[in-house]
Amino acid sequence: MNWIFSLLFAAVILPHTYSQFNPLSLEELGSDIGIQVFNQLVKARPRDNLVVSPHGIASLLGMLQLGADGKTKKQLTTVMRYSVNGVGKLLKKTNRAIISKKNKDIVTIANAVFAKSGLKMEVPFVSRNKDVFQCSVKNVDFEDQNTASDSINQCVKNKTNGMIDKLISPGDIDSALTRLVLVNAVYFKGLWKSRFQPENTKKRTFNGADGKPSQVPMLAQLSLFRCGTTSTPNDLWYNIIELPYHGENISMLIALPTESTTPLSAIIPHISTKTIQSWMTTMVQKRVQVILPKFTAVAETDLKDPLKALGIMDMFEPSKANFAKITRTESLHVSRIFEKAKIEVSEDGTKASAATTAILIARSSPPWFIVDRPFVFFIRHNPTGAVLFMGQINKL
Repeated sequence: MNWIFSLLFAAVILPHTYSQFNPLSLEELGSDIGIQVFNQLVKARPRDNLVVSPHGIASLLGMLQLGADGKTKKQLTTVMRYSVNGVGKLLKKTNRAIISKKNKDIVTIANAVFAKSGLKMEVPFVSRNKDVFQCSVKNVDFEDQNTASDSINQCVKNKTNGMIDKLISPGDIDSALTRLVLVNAVYFKGLWKSRFQPENTKKRTFNGADGKPSQVPMLAQLSLFRCGTTSTPNDLWYNIIELPYHGENISMLIALPTESTTPLSAIIPHISTKTIQSWMTTMVQKRVQVILPKFTAVAETDLKDPLKALGIMDMFEPSKANFAKITRTESLHVSRIFEKAKIEVSEDGTKASAATTAILIARSSPPWFIVDRPFVFFIRHNPTGAVLFMGQINKL
């Protein structure tokens, strides 16, 4: 069974020193900002295991965008590439499609705003978050850091079926300054359409990015899968395969450099939602022997620096942030924004709770697709093109 979860957290605080305010579909645009953030993370951590939720990142930024004004709003709109009205239309439509019972696979999306008791929030911000994100507002006493963190963590634990029991610690809350905590949780549980038989799972060698081999359980099966081979603009080749889940609306896509000497960090910058769309239209179905690691990966990722590198800067600066559409009684800025994500891949499926186009060419895929070295994966909702999760696995 495959399990994946992702949790996003943003703490918005009031600094006591300031008193003045200072060609893709819409669904694919939503994921594109998350992929851009992932690319920034890879630059800083090219050999680490990373797991993020592009859709979750877009959702949390969308929640903030609804409360932003002035230059803060402009930076969010420029990087996300859709307006405040657009974000509502986009994410409401996408979330409805993703959590639809037609998917068969289980997807849960939950959003919440934890506000300091007594904070006077603007009615349009509260109502639009409720309409677009089905976002509940809960009052907490941030001066009691232990109780506040327990309340947030219990909510998160419930929304992820216990997969994450601790999102934040009391030390993440500034008892004097924290005014809001925004949380986004994405949970996915899917069974493979073509399941891997446990008796075929055997230990094989996985060669890590650091050159060190390790013996890990590898899933194996011979079946029909859509696959292909493509290259980056500078002719670095990589293979792609689609492993559908039993509901067929959601798939795992795996990209693996053809040459063992090609690092993932040379491939990933060339992958975008447009690239993934080109894979989906050009892959062909073949009988392939797939060998894939059985693995669990957990990652906690600080998103502040990647977002600043993309141009979302002012919301982190006490003297520049403008969240007047959240509240007009106090000046707010974002102090922290981070994500916790986890993925488990096994014989049954996946469980989780967290712009150059490459063109496929007519080149035969190998009869074997052996994932025995670093790879990048995507969990994609195919009807909308939304990327629920993505990650790189460099070591096991």
